Amino acid sequence: NFSLDQTGQNITEYNLTWARTSDPYVKFKIAGKEVFRSKIIHKNLNPVWDERVCLIVDNLQEPLYIKVFDYDFGLQDDFMGSAYLYLDSLELQRSLDVQLDLQDPQCPDQDLGSLELVVTLFPRSTEDREQQQNLRLSDLYRKSQLWRGIVSIRLIEGRNLIPMDQNGLSDPYVKFKLGPQKYKSKTIPKTLNPQWREQFDLHLYDEEGGILEISVWDKDIGMRDDFIGQCQLDLSKLSREKTHKLELELEEDKGMLVLLVTLTATVTVSISDLSVNLLDDPHERQQIIKRYSPLRSFFNLKDVGMVQVKILRAEGLMAADVTGKSDPFCIAELCNDRLQTHTVYKTLNPEWNKVFTFNVKDIHAVLEITVYDEDRDRSADFLGKVAIPLLNIRNSEQKAYVLKNKELTRPTKGVIFLEADVIFNAVKASLRTFVPPEQKYIEEEAKVSKQMLQQNFNRVKRCVLFLINTGSYINSCFQWESPRRSLCAFLIFVVVVWNFEIYMVPLSLLLLLTWNYFLLASGKEPREGTMEDLLEDVDDEYDKDDKDSEKKGFLDKFYAVQDVIITVQNALDEVACFGERVKNTFNWSVPFLSWLAITVLCAGATLIYFIPLRFIVLVWGINKFTKKLRDPYNIENNELLDFLSRVPSDIQLVQYKDLKAETSQSPSKKRRNNPG
Repeated sequence: NFSLDQTGQNITEYNLTWARTSDPYVKFKIAGKEVFRSKIIHKNLNPVWDERVCLIVDNLQEPLYIKVFDYDFGLQDDFMGSAYLYLDSLELQRSLDVQLDLQDPQCPDQDLGSLELVVTLFPRSTEDREQQQNLRLSDLYRKSQLWRGIVSIRLIEGRNLIPMDQNGLSDPYVKFKLGPQKYKSKTIPKTLNPQWREQFDLHLYDEEGGILEISVWDKDIGMRDDFIGQCQLDLSKLSREKTHKLELELEEDKGMLVLLVTLTATVTVSISDLSVNLLDDPHERQQIIKRYSPLRSFFNLKDVGMVQVKILRAEGLMAADVTGKSDPFCIAELCNDRLQTHTVYKTLNPEWNKVFTFNVKDIHAVLEITVYDEDRDRSADFLGKVAIPLLNIRNSEQKAYVLKNKELTRPTKGVIFLEADVIFNAVKASLRTFVPPEQKYIEEEAKVSKQMLQQNFNRVKRCVLFLINTGSYINSCFQWESPRRSLCAFLIFVVVVWNFEIYMVPLSLLLLLTWNYFLLASGKEPREGTMEDLLEDVDDEYDKDDKDSEKKGFLDKFYAVQDVIITVQNALDEVACFGERVKNTFNWSVPFLSWLAITVLCAGATLIYFIPLRFIVLVWGINKFTKKLRDPYNIENNELLDFLSRVPSDIQLVQYKDLKAETSQSPSKKRRNNPG
């Protein structure tokens, strides 16, 4: 076994006809696996990296493949050339200056410049192995380090952006990047002065703050989006605990962005061993309970509570390596907060015994625990996942959760043992329910899916059928199909219309909630099985994606209108989710939200009963008309829609449902889970 020592690379000037400058970086690969990636040198055709790396080489007959790329923020990086370094031609323990001419396999005669390296080949000792292992572990812990603060960003507006479309306008949106974190704003159609009014938070890992990269794009349906302009913000120049109004000019006078940026100290978040447990200390636990007591309901409304999760162990995990073992580690996510355990090597029954503590900003958030297999030279393999709504957690209860697939719709191999505690202030949690929820900035792009499109269509169809059936039931009363029912309906109609007052509207909703509560208390729960059946068809499609790639002729024909199909698919999803969330509010799917709805309806009915409606409407109108004057940068929201966004849809209810062990599955499901 040998190691390769490499230092100081230099690229000579490129004969480029399509770019005046580049942002080059270098990838090193052995046997098709990436083993090192250099830093990026911005705006330079003669970059000097001056980096040193030690690589493990198992076979000298396998050459080192070196590729150079031009980094493009938000786009696919451009290939700038490649070369091979043949290791069997090197001498042991002798430094050698190497110059490699870069080539493009498609255009072998093109001059793409060269790379300069200093290479030393020497035997690999036991100490080298331990050093390499330590490098892997340190890199792992670097990925799971705790953030040192929060940068809260309000994207207010854009001014005088350049037109990118033939109509003289643009459809702009903004991308933000801070280290590995990314956020994409909504698209504002047909304007050069967009008003976004969005708020989001990013984590600060660097004590000095780091560089926030901002780029503006024009959305184009059916083709590649157009780049409008970019700018950067050095967060180290901003003072902490203060809101800064910034007007950032895009490069080359392509417009301006207006932001409100606030840097705050880190919130309650920690990683510790099982022996160092915050809530096991009675004094500390009492202090935390006091911090979130009802008496402190109106102090720091964003600090709703805290959750502590103990990731104990897993059993019977999937074997991801050729040795029949795995190198599993866990990632815990709560909204955009993300913490990671260490890796336990070569086992299917790992024990982590780690305690993670998160700050809770929204009690309706979902705690996601994902298990991965670590691979030294490539991205980690997915082993399983569970999603646990915070309101479903029972404090201090150790529980075994069956791991699920990526879509959270059916079990995969293995179980994970967790114990969690949630302490929160109910008043703060209720008030936060009526503000926009935090958006996840690490989210997969929507993809065209025939099954997903069909599923969303069927969900909308179910909502429409419910309305049609309700209308048919009312019409049957008019037709006297059941004389007793029609007579009762007629008497109720006369009494209600004769005595109708506006406060009876919230009272009627209260009656519906109360009726469903007693139905559930009597054991008559609504059926949810049909949604699970709908999701199984989508699972089948994910299974076939890798195997039947040639059977996608239908999608290939509609590739040009992919964005249109995704828009229709998402629109159907939104309509279906709205109907399902209204139903689930009255079905007591989340008791906290149903009780909150009862409280609001009682308050509304009482208010309307004692105060004339015209005064209420007058106060509402004055507030709406003067809000912009009182706070020019206020972010508009709809309290009703914000409340409904916290109610899970039917699909989310299935995803959050605890699964039983695989032995209880039907034979058909077993065959699908184990295709081999």
